[in-house]
Amino acid sequence: MPESVLPATARALLARTARVQRDGRAPSLVAGVVRDGGLAWSAGRGDVAGPHTDVQYRLGSISKTVTAVAVLRLRDEGRLHLDDPLDRHVPGTPLGDRSVGQLLSHLAGASAESPGGWWERVPGGSLEDLALGGEDVVLGEARRFHYSNLGFGLLGELVARLRGRSWDDVVTGEVLLPLGMTRTTPRPSGRAAQGYAVHPWADVVLAEPEHHAGVMAAAGQLWATLADLARFAAFLLGDTGDVLDPGTLEEMAVPAGVDPSSPAWSAYGLGLQVLRVDGRTLTGHGGSMPGFLAGVLVDREEGTGGVSLANTTSGLDPGLVPGLLADLRAAEPRVAEPWRPSPPPVPLDQLGVWYWGPAPSLLRAVAGGLLHLGPLPGRPGRASRFRGRDDGTWVGLDGYYAGEVLRIAPDHLDLGTFVLTREPYDPDAPVPGGVDERGWTSPDS
Repeated sequence: MPESVLPATARALLARTARVQRDGRAPSLVAGVVRDGGLAWSAGRGDVAGPHTDVQYRLGSISKTVTAVAVLRLRDEGRLHLDDPLDRHVPGTPLGDRSVGQLLSHLAGASAESPGGWWERVPGGSLEDLALGGEDVVLGEARRFHYSNLGFGLLGELVARLRGRSWDDVVTGEVLLPLGMTRTTPRPSGRAAQGYAVHPWADVVLAEPEHHAGVMAAAGQLWATLADLARFAAFLLGDTGDVLDPGTLEEMAVPAGVDPSSPAWSAYGLGLQVLRVDGRTLTGHGGSMPGFLAGVLVDREEGTGGVSLANTTSGLDPGLVPGLLADLRAAEPRVAEPWRPSPPPVPLDQLGVWYWGPAPSLLRAVAGGLLHLGPLPGRPGRASRFRGRDDGTWVGLDGYYAGEVLRIAPDHLDLGTFVLTREPYDPDAPVPGGVDERGWTSPDS
């Protein structure tokens, strides 16, 4: 069981939640923070229809992350590859040449919504009922990020066809129940909130419709309690159990098409939103459906998560969950694990300063048997971590050199055709283009 937050922390968290519920005029709002695998604090505000941790609300697009987990389980089993064209598994759509990975990261150029009536407010049918056409392809593949509910509807169809049973059954049996999310269901079950729209100019509400979205369910169908959403936050923090390989979860959180060294950005991985907020990298997903708003974000470095559920169509401050995490971090910062000596993964004489041309870089051993290549302290420059491979080479895990191969020789480093030497432009090392035989001189010599 997680240790409860301190009373002063609980007061700050409650105060933020109460302000957001009041200012956003949400009929009800439940929120919590997660650490050590469970809810360390939670509260409900407004007219909550029962114990605040056990009332279902719609998750909306958080369902996409659950769908992505189901897709990546198929990939890990060898049933598909992220580079596979959709047509290989779901033939006959106008997006057949777009890859599974592009659909997961919203880079396939699929239209934002499915054709026909607004799928969030009308009952859905089969893929054939959508009658997809050329207008559902709005951009070239990999041209730019374009959020697509339709894309995830197609991924749900892919999951159903490869598993031979409905998307509902697959995600329930392979993701939700193994994680202990027994109160997460495709339709409301037991205690559940009514979804409302709140009038913009008066304090009155209008009930929103609810139905099964058919083939579009994979984009936003699920309902969950706060307790279950907290369990999903623990999953995103690394408590994956037998549902997903931890390495695959890390892969989901790699932002596509964004330089993560920038101070502030918002991106998308494989079914996960990745945000840079106040110097922290947060991963998770937001969700909305008519009558409901939801959010789950985790700070993997801090080991904490935030969750929220509300029964209102719009108007809630999107900064609630990041704010809860900031409050918790400020009041009860994580105490780092103690440093302990450990053997380096390479000989000591291979570590230290290397030069790319005249620019120094520092190669050092870091925790987990990894290497880190980056600028000297206080200097700007590119930085990446590297993991060793069986053939003696090292592969970049993040930063500029993600996916690139590092080879270490006694007199140089070879990194993506860049050669780093022990001295600036060492004439005895294989510097591309050679080194001027005159060596280093003054301009007027």
